[in-house]
Amino acid sequence: QVHLVESGGGLVRPGGSLRLSCEASVSIGDLFVVGWYRQPPGQQRDYVASISRGGDIFVADSVRGRFSISRDFARNAVYLQMNDLKPVDTGVYYCNAVTTRSDSWGQGTQVTVSS
Repeated sequence: QVHLVESGGGLVRPGGSLRLSCEASVSIGDLFVVGWYRQPPGQQRDYVASISRGGDIFVADSVRGRFSISRDFARNAVYLQMNDLKPVDTGVYYCNAVTTRSDSWGQGTQVTVSS
């Protein structure tokens, strides 16, 4: 299993920005794909964005143009930059890492968008 720690969540006003971090216990170069998911209150967990080992990036239609994903090999970290946040973006954001042997999740970080 890969240990993942998310950080960077918080309370932000509509239109604001946050950057979430996901720090991995292993080299992110060893991870097949790292993704971000979110779970709004009372709803299922949904896909947000991901980046593959080869650098392929995918972003959900609902956040494309506002959210972006990036990585820092030196810090073994993957980031989710969230701009122009809306109340519908509220939820717990989770980091997920997939290897050939494991599928790991972090504990999540709360993002609340409210005026």
